[in-house]
Amino acid sequence: METLSSTAVLARFGKALADPTRSSILMVLKDGGAFPADLANSIGVSRQILSNHLACLRDCGLVVAEPVGRRVRYELSDTKLAHALEDLLAVILTVDPICSCPIEECAV
Repeated sequence: METLSSTAVLARFGKALADPTRSSILMVLKDGGAFPADLANSIGVSRQILSNHLACLRDCGLVVAEPVGRRVRYELSDTKLAHALEDLLAVILTVDPICSCPIEECAV
């Protein structure tokens, strides 16, 4: 196991939140663990797409896979992540109606 610097932790968290599908997965998991089929249904993506995003979230260290019999259940890797997501949702952002950010996804 490797302990990451604060900056590396924030970068991984930012990478995860930068994608709407990964953000949706994290939002579901903040309320408790779930099986992949249930996750795919709740956020409206195919199981293959979900699998790719879960792999990314595992690589970022944000989710863990727990075997339950023959199935695998996913949950947040740390209970503090649920609290962090709630805190982020409570932030009120004021944005200009015309975004001048050069990053295409930001303008959405």
